[in-house]
Parts: sequence; C-alpha cells; structure tokens
Amino acid sequence: MASAKPQVGLFVTCLVDVIRPEVGFATVRLLEAAGCRVEVPAHQTCCGQPASSAGDRPQAAAVARAVIRAFERFDYVVGPSGSCLSILSRHYPQLLSDDPQWLERARSLAGRTWELTRFLDEVAPAQGLEPAYPGIVAYHDSCSGLRELGIRDQPRRLLGQVQGLELREMEARDVCCGFGGTFCVSYPEISARMVDDKVASVLATGADTVVGGDLGCLMNIAGRLRRRGEPLRVFHVAEVLAGRAQGAGLAGAVEGATA
Repeated sequence: MASAKPQVGLFVTCLVDVIRPEVGFATVRLLEAAGCRVEVPAHQTCCGQPASSAGDRPQAAAVARAVIRAFERFDYVVGPSGSCLSILSRHYPQLLSDDPQWLERARSLAGRTWELTRFLDEVAPAQGLEPAYPGIVAYHDSCSGLRELGIRDQPRRLLGQVQGLELREMEARDVCCGFGGTFCVSYPEISARMVDDKVASVLATGADTVVGGDLGCLMNIAGRLRRRGEPLRVFHVAEVLAGRAQGAGLAGAVEGATA
C-alpha cells in the first residue's frame, strides 16, 4: 500500500509575497514534484524577524505563537528563505523559553522546519522536472542560511543537475552582501560599500546571472547591479530549479519598481 503524501505547509515569506510571487509558485512546483501535498496556510504572518532584530521580544514572541498555530498540523514546514526559516527553527524556542507549553510546541515545529534547498537535497528530491538554464551562474550564500542552517553545498548540488548551467564561484561567496534586514537602513553607507564589494566579486567571475536562496540579499544585489548599469540577471534558486527563470528576473523587477 502506497504511503500518503507528506503534508507540507509552505511558509511563503513577506518578501516573496510582496516582491517576487514567482518564487512562491516555483517552490510549490518543486515541492509537488518531490511528492508532497502543499498547502499555504491563510493565517500565516511574518516570521517575526523585524521585531526580534529590533529587540521587541514580546512582539516577536506573539508572532511566533501565531506562526506555530498556523503550521503545527503539518508534517513539514518548508520555505524559500534561510533567513526566515532559521527564525522558526532556531529562534522560536529561545523566544518562548519562559513558557513550558509553548516551548515544547516551538521545539516540535523547529524539528519539522526546513529551508527549501535543504529539504530537496536531504529529504525529498524533486522528480521529473529536468530544468535547463543556459547561463553562467554565481551563487551568493546568505548569512543566515550559511551560518545558522549550514546551507552551502545543498543548493550547489541541486544546481549541478540543471542542464546548461555553469557555476562559477565568487572569491567572496560567503561574505555578507550588506542587506542584513534593518542593517541596510541603519547603516546605509556601510551597506552600500558591502554590496559594491559583492557586485565586484560577482563581475570578476564572468557570470551573467546571480542566484541565491534569500530574496532580501537578491533584492540588494539586483538593485546595485541596476544602478551601476550591469546587465546581469538575478533569480532565486527556486526559479532556476523549477524551470521558471525567464527574462531579467529580480533585476527586471527592481528596475520596474524604481522607474
């Protein structure tokens, strides 16, 4: 008797919802190709990272409880962002540590929470899509995904299965792009210098495309590329893996938003 498909609650993230819904559609396609039944809970909210970063622990804890309520019935919680998913899996137990009942619920959710590329690489690989991308790609490692969730090799293994794609590593591939959530607002001059350094590292590879796993980083890099007049394409890794990477990607979206 065939086992039932695992039920996955898709944590869309605020930036995907507002800036690049295509990433959400690509994520659904990948998860369904991995044999999952995907649902997007209507009552999901922000992960709470802005409140947590600002030091508003009570508000961050309230958001954490709302997210747990919305997602705790699923076999897995998966999302296309190391930054947001690290909040769910690593920070919620800390935020709710003063309440034993909520701490247990937070730990339970954390144990079933996965960033998208880790899930596809380590739990349920997508089948039958055979994506192709004829381009030279530089992959940017986001800070939260890399340092909190150990995401480095997983997206590269997945991209290695994409027909026509050539991956070229940046010299500073694991250096922050300068976005850092509220960091780029609080320290704009430092942030601008950091993203300039990142763009220089990308250009040095000869790549025509930047790919990454966190939309905040990609927005930052895409915006700087456009302001410097560099015609590189920018995509979330989910778009490439799902065969939905077309046009300029986020670089075009950024250009349209600032026109």
